Amino acid sequence: MTFLCISCYFKGVDFLRACKEAGNTVFLVTHKALEHDPWPRESIDEFFYMEDDSNTPANLGNLALGMSWLMRSRQVDRIVALDDFDVEKAAYLREEFRIPGMGQTTARHFRDKLAMRQKAADEGIPVPAFSALFNDEAINRFVSTVPAPWVVKPRAEASALGIKKVYSAEELWKVIHELGDKRYQYLVEQFKPGNVYHVDALSVDGKMVFGRVSQYLSTPFEVAHGGGIFRSHTVDYGSEEEKALQALNARVLQAFGMKFSASHTEYIHCHEDGKFYFLETSSRVGGAHLAEMVEASSGINLWGEWARIETAMATGRPYQLPEVRYDYAGIVVSLSRFEWPDQSGFTEPEIAWRINKKHHVGLIVRSDRRERVLELLDQYAERIHRDFHASAPAPDKPSH
Repeated sequence: MTFLCISCYFKGVDFLRACKEAGNTVFLVTHKALEHDPWPRESIDEFFYMEDDSNTPANLGNLALGMSWLMRSRQVDRIVALDDFDVEKAAYLREEFRIPGMGQTTARHFRDKLAMRQKAADEGIPVPAFSALFNDEAINRFVSTVPAPWVVKPRAEASALGIKKVYSAEELWKVIHELGDKRYQYLVEQFKPGNVYHVDALSVDGKMVFGRVSQYLSTPFEVAHGGGIFRSHTVDYGSEEEKALQALNARVLQAFGMKFSASHTEYIHCHEDGKFYFLETSSRVGGAHLAEMVEASSGINLWGEWARIETAMATGRPYQLPEVRYDYAGIVVSLSRFEWPDQSGFTEPEIAWRINKKHHVGLIVRSDRRERVLELLDQYAERIHRDFHASAPAPDKPSH
């Protein structure tokens, strides 16, 4: 089979390798700015570059023209988006060239935060109160019936990009007026204090075959807007929270139309009423090195298994999940004020991974005891804050 992979960020190396190892031809479409990044070139048969990676109608049309030229001499059997921002591109091309896989309507459930919330509400899945920003009367009705604070979120960004927290109707309307004609691209949602969890999963034939439940100790929003240190860890196996989120995640993925892919889904355990609420989902492997944390605890490489699932579905062969481990793992990552921070002082035998990135410090630890993981994360966060930590303003838009 021939796979056309799209990624306008440098990621998915293990997917590309596993896809090639499965005997496929692999094409990669990426941004021209990433041409010299360390892609696994031995696993990629051909590169194609874009100068503009936006999802505007004009750029999607240009992408279709490029695809049309490509398919004159090459067959493309499947299209895979390796990053959130490329889900729309892949869905558009599948529809235009009648290639099997997730189409534009279903892709909205994994990309558009408003579509996610509407679908969840329609299916009876708990979500925080929300409103589109289309209609003034509907916004005023939301303001008068839903207690503040609220968060204004872009419908199509990833992680915590572009999110603003507001505490009054006046502050909300100020933000809306600043958005101008782009207000329709945003939504407003009630802010519910609570613990935030994520489920990193694999689905085959419409069923979740693997799911690992973890809890953020510092959420992406807190880190992006408060300059904190990012941390997450595996929850207790068999605990009430783990069982509840495994069941809820399977329900969400089925309701949203997930057939086969990796996914990363977030939930909040509300302090006020003790309920789990759906926050957002995506049809890709989680970012912020959470895939490495999942692999440390389970032995499952989400990128590699996703490639094997795609290959199995494309060729009509059965997919078998490898044996799963049940260790505990945790991650701590921070910006560093040093270009290449010296992490040699972290010597504990539980360390399973170290980040290798400019102006970053980070580690993943693994143990058969969750308490040990939490102990190390607390120690490391304190040491990193003292010896390495730096912060930067949250960006309004993504960069390569």
